[in-house]
Formats: sequence, structure tokens, C-alpha cells
Amino acid sequence: MLRFILTFFGSIFSLITMGIMVVALSIGAIFYIYGRDLPSHQSLANYTPPTISRIFSGEGRIIDEFSRERRLFTPAEDIPQLVKEAFISAEDKNFYSHGGYDARGIAAAVIEAVQTRGRTVRGASTIPQQVVKNFLLSGDRKIERKIKEIILATRIEEALTKEKILELYLNEIFLGQNSYGVAAAAQTYFNKSLRDLAPHEAAFLASMPKAPSDFHPVRAKDALLARRNFVLREMKQNGYLTQAVFEQEVAQPLQSVQNGDFEPFSAALPPRDYFTDEIRRQLSRDFGEGEFFSGGFTVRATIDPEMQAEAAVALQGKLEQYDRNLGRWRGTGKSLPPEALESEEAWRAALSEVSVARDINLDSHWFPAVILEIGDQRMRIGVEGIKESEAEPQVIPREDISWLPKNFQDTFKVGQVVHVRRMTKDGAFVRWTLRQVPQVQGGFMAMDVNTGRVLAMQGGFSYQNSVFNRATQAKRQPGSSFKPFVYAAALDSGYSPATIVVDAPIEVNTPQGLWRPRNSSNRYYGPTPLRTGIEQSRNLMTVRLAQEVGMDTVAAYAERFGVYDNMGPYLANALGSEESTVYKMVAAYAMFANGGERVEPTLVDRVQDRYGRTVYRHDERICTDCDDPTIAPGRSPRIVSNRERVIDAITAYQLTSMMRGVVERGTAAGNVNLPVPVAGKTGTTNDARDVWFIGFTSNIVAGCYIGYDQPRSLGRSAYGAGMCGPVFTQFMRKATAKYGGGEFAVPPGGHFIKIDRRTGARLPDDASGATVVAEYFRDGEDPMFGLMYDGGFAMGNDLELFREGEDEQVRNVTTSSGQTGQVGKKATFGSMSSGGLY
Repeated sequence: MLRFILTFFGSIFSLITMGIMVVALSIGAIFYIYGRDLPSHQSLANYTPPTISRIFSGEGRIIDEFSRERRLFTPAEDIPQLVKEAFISAEDKNFYSHGGYDARGIAAAVIEAVQTRGRTVRGASTIPQQVVKNFLLSGDRKIERKIKEIILATRIEEALTKEKILELYLNEIFLGQNSYGVAAAAQTYFNKSLRDLAPHEAAFLASMPKAPSDFHPVRAKDALLARRNFVLREMKQNGYLTQAVFEQEVAQPLQSVQNGDFEPFSAALPPRDYFTDEIRRQLSRDFGEGEFFSGGFTVRATIDPEMQAEAAVALQGKLEQYDRNLGRWRGTGKSLPPEALESEEAWRAALSEVSVARDINLDSHWFPAVILEIGDQRMRIGVEGIKESEAEPQVIPREDISWLPKNFQDTFKVGQVVHVRRMTKDGAFVRWTLRQVPQVQGGFMAMDVNTGRVLAMQGGFSYQNSVFNRATQAKRQPGSSFKPFVYAAALDSGYSPATIVVDAPIEVNTPQGLWRPRNSSNRYYGPTPLRTGIEQSRNLMTVRLAQEVGMDTVAAYAERFGVYDNMGPYLANALGSEESTVYKMVAAYAMFANGGERVEPTLVDRVQDRYGRTVYRHDERICTDCDDPTIAPGRSPRIVSNRERVIDAITAYQLTSMMRGVVERGTAAGNVNLPVPVAGKTGTTNDARDVWFIGFTSNIVAGCYIGYDQPRSLGRSAYGAGMCGPVFTQFMRKATAKYGGGEFAVPPGGHFIKIDRRTGARLPDDASGATVVAEYFRDGEDPMFGLMYDGGFAMGNDLELFREGEDEQVRNVTTSSGQTGQVGKKATFGSMSSGGLY
């Protein structure tokens, strides 16, 4: 009997042992099979998470940020202990004691799944397991993935410290609202840094990993509050909070940016504009788009925020003035459906969803508004974000649309979305006034002539209305603003400002037919000095000069200045018929201003990677004694320029002097007026499709172009001086007040000779008068006065010439309809003209 009992229990023991061995071998086999082809966990030791790239102004203020995943990487030692404790309590309270997985947690999850017959399946994943899932595996709920997760979790526990694992987890975890990692989430939900979080706010964040979409701070506020309080209780039970602190924190209301309790972080950022978007475009090209959006770059921009705002207002003001003078209403093209107008709550919600520009601050901020009611003498509107009051009734009176030809009923419809702004007088509210984004557009850019630092860039009326940057992306005909490069080629080829060139009609045979360029005035002035040719923007002189110098030479100069990459050597291109950009033209003019040295425009001073290492620096000039502590207090360090010379310094000064004449008595006279010396050149293309002005002082160059995106005439009265000149002047008045300006530096190696600017004749040194100008000639050069060039195009003997200030003789005639008109003399062959840019 005893033997039977012993045999029975021995058999049971053997079966149990065998079963345990089989189970152990099976588990071992499973772990062996699934552990063979797992991804390497060693990469986690060198992991660099995708982080936000930020752009800073020169004063160190954040002005924009770019990312696909909004993440701010924070080292473990910089993450407050409170935040760590909150997440450990919520996700893995045995984190510091287990070896990668929690057997008790897994057993509890299995029991719960059995008890609920699979209706409730909780993960029971530890923080190391979640790190493995987020970094190395997929997120699907399969037993195979769970086995791999446990295997890899034990491996990373052996390879990494607990703090490193926690660092990976707290920087990678998705916490809703496009926020990855605790630092970004703290900013997103509370607009706070991690060190400023209270315990209930840390518990708020620790509630999110379970299901961010199920714990929205507005839509699922009650569920999130319950989860937050659960985390606080866990923190208390784990000894991280005292009873008193727990009771205090659990009583706190659930507050967040999304619920309107805090200002969002983005409110401190200026609206994205053309400047920062161009930085994004250029750095994405240089470093790669993926690297820029995820590399955590710190970008120090060259922008001057004050001057950027002035550039925007100057360009916007002229564009709006031109648009309102046309007297046409286009509006935004957006409307709200009738059902959205049934209540104030409904139209406000619908209006907030309409995509219209909200970044315009011309005179005052422009608000989207909806038309609610139209009467004979007034129109009632609803303004986004503004409650109506007796002091500021939201109505548009009839007088506000006096610039439009029709009345309210014929022009507007109920439900249309419009722009409005406050009209004020001496700071007091007058009324709401209608505004519209102009159809005409333009581009503006300003930069330092010595460093190439772009101070301001405006690529259109409104970035939110159109992201197309017309300063860098729009290729337009520069017209006469290209002429200085023709004259530069001539001056470097032995010509001088006093050289005489014939101003008379030209006929050129081209494959497209006979080309007859003309002057803007339709007049001809005969033999004229180069100075007057550029001051008065004489097209025919420029074509003859280009023919004399050779278009191959002109093209080479334009390419040397960076205006074109490969310019066609055609005579029409001497008048600016080949397209370029404001960005390239302004940079090229800077080389006239700085004495002929190459300068590359840049929107970025420096780029640093996530570790603070400088990976790009624009200014490569050498400072020989910046580190010398013995420099005298009144002396600045010596900067040695290693830049390439583009043109001779004397040629650059001669052109600067000639373009100064453009401003003082030429085509820009009366439209450009600054308290410091300024030089520049106007440009207007055929039918005034594009109008330009580019000018510079001794330290800043700026340029503007205005035109329709689909080129068409701006009108017979549109010229570069009248449209772009005021934009330049408004901006440069503020720029010169801030940055100063002085006389243009005269390079060594030359001397002044006085000449008559109308005839080119040499004058005595003591000569004076309105027509006397001192020209700069190279030492050792024996200028020949009176020598005339015609470019190989003869001048007609019967050509009717005009002298400066002389008007055409006209006579009154009676037309066939009985009306009276004025006509000039009969045209001769020598006076015929047509076509061309001017």
C-alpha cells in the first residue's frame, strides 16, 4: 500500500516536473524564435528624437518654429522629479524595481481578460516596453508583438540606465494636440515650462498616454478630470505626495489652454510671414527638408522686426491706395450659408472657420466680418472676436463706400465675408470701415550693403492671403532698373560719365520683325552725356551703348552681379526685358553701394544644431583683433574683407554718383526724398506691367516692384517713381533714422573734373550752376570730351530734337465730329517711334 501511494505521488510529481519542463522549454523556444530577428536595441543609446527647429530674431526673441511633430527634447536631468513621479505612478509604479517587464502586472491583465471574457484587455506594458513599442516595434495588439516587446525590454534594461530609459520615454510619448514629449505638452496645454508645473498639472499630462483622443481637455473634460485625480491618488499611494498636498491638488479645477484658461504659446509668436517662410525654404534646400523640420536647429535670423513691420506697411499702403483708386469691389469671395446667420453664436462659429487673411495691420488690425443686414444708408455687420457696443456700433455708413460707384444693395449681399478695420481720429473711434485685399501685388526687400544681411522682406500684401513670395520667387522684367549694369560694362570698357551717346531713333531687324525702341517721352534729344542718359532713363541711348560695348559683355556683367544665371545677349535685354527677382536685383545694387565688392544676401546669420554646434555662419570676414583686450575704447576692431571684387571701385562710385542724379533731378526726383544722400534707379516696363525702384544709401539698399501676378497694364499713369518711390521713401526714412547714413565713400585713385551735364563739355574748376556737375575720373586717364558714339545706328538729318525743358509745338484742329483737338507737327522718318521698354 505504501509503495502504491509513493508510486502514485511519484508519478504525479514526475508529470508535474515534466509539465514544467515542457512549459519552460516551450516558453524558451518561443522566446528563442521571436528573439532571433529583432531590431537592434543598441540604436536607442544614440537616438536623437525629431525636435522643433526655431527661428530667433537678432534680439533673441522666438519669431517662428517649424516641425512635423511638436517636440522639445529635454535631458533627463532637466526633467523635474515631480513629472517623472507622475508618469511612473500612472504608467509603471514598479519602474525602478523590475527588469523590463512586470510579471504581476501581466498576470493581473490576464486574469482581468479572462474574467471579462476578452471585453477588457489592458496592456500592462511597463515604461521600457512602451519605449520598445514606440521606437522599435509597431503598435498592433498581437501576442507576437507582446513577446518581442518583453524580450527587447529586458535587453534595453541591460544596455541603458533607468534614467536614460525614462528620458527616451518622456521625450517620445505622444500626449495629444500634436505634442510629443512632456516639454512640448506642458507648453501646449499650460503655456508653461516643466519646472513651473504644479502636481495636478503634471498628473494632467501623465493622464494622456493611455488614450490622448479619449481625454480631450474640452470635449472629454469629465473623463480627463477623473483620470487626473486617479493619477494624483497613485502618486499619494506611492509616497510622492503628502495627504495635505493631495487634497489641495485634487480640488484644483481642470484648466488648459484649449479651455481658454491660459494664453496659447503661439499668441506670443508673430504671425508667420514671408521672411521666416523664405528661411524655411532656403534651409530646407541646404540641409534637406526632413532635417530642417526634425533637426532641432536654432536659427538666428537677420530680420529687424521693427523694419519688417515698416516694410509691410509701406508696401501694403501703396497697394491699397492703387486698388481703391480703381473703384472696384471684389471682397474676399467667401460667404456664410443662410443657416449660419440665424444666431450670433452660429455666425461667429462659422466665421471663425472661414479661411481669410487675419495678419493685416495696415493703419489698424483688419478683422474678418460678415454682412448681417443691408439698408439704404448703412450696412450692419458682425465682426470676428469683437462684441458690439454703443461706443462701437458694428455698422458701415454709406459715406464709407464713396470710393465705389454703386450703392450697398448693388454691391453687397447678406452673408458675404468682408474685411473691416476701426477708423479712428486722435485715438477715438469714428466707425468701422470696409477694406479689401488688393489684386495688384508686389515685393520689397532691404539689406545691409556691406554684410548682405536682409533686414526686411515683404513678398506681397498678406502672407495668409498668398504665400507666394514675390520678393524671391516672382520673376519679372526689371525694365530700366537694369540699365546701370549696361553702364557699368561701358564704364569698365573705357567710357566715362561725360561720354556722348546719340539719343535718336533706332530700327533693329529681329527674327520676330522690325524692332523700334522708343523713349518714354516719345522724344529724342540728340548727342547726350551718359550721366543724363541714366538720369533721364533714355532707352535709345542705352541700346546704342549696349551695341557699342557688345551684348556679350553686358550679359557677362549681369551674370557677374548675379542678376541672371545665363542672360541672353539680345539688344532688348539691355532695357531689362529678361526676367529677374527683387532678391537678385537688390543684392546686385548693393555691390554699387559698397564699392564693387561681392556680397551674398542672407536671411540667416547663424545656424546651430541641437547640440549648440554652429553648422552655418554667413559672415566669413576675418576680425584680426577682436580678442585683443588692449584695443583703445574709441577704436573698433579691424575687420579684414576677403570678398571678391565684382567691378572697379571707381566704376562703382561713378555709377553711384550718376544714380544719385536720378534721385536729385532725374526720373525719381520729387518721389524719393531722404535726409541723407541716396542713389537709385527707376524701372517701368512696356504698358507699365511692372514698375520698380531700387535705391541705396551708404549702408542700406532697398528695392520694390509692383505688378499683377498675371501681368497686365497698371495704367498709363503708372511709373516706378510714382508707385515704388514712395514705398522706398517711407521705409528708408525709418531705416536712416535707426541706422544713419552719410556721404558715399570716394575711392582713391581718381580726381574730379567739372562738366556740363547736358552737353558733356569740360568746365573750369570754379564753374557753378544747375547744369554743372563734378565727375570722377581715374588718375592717369586723359578723358576725351566731345567724342560721340552712335552704336552703329545713324541719326536722321531731319530729326526733330528736344532740349531739356522744351515742349513740343502743337496746334488746334477741328475733327470730323466737330470736336477740337491738339496735334503736333507732321512726323518725319527720323521722328517715327514705337515699341520697347522704358
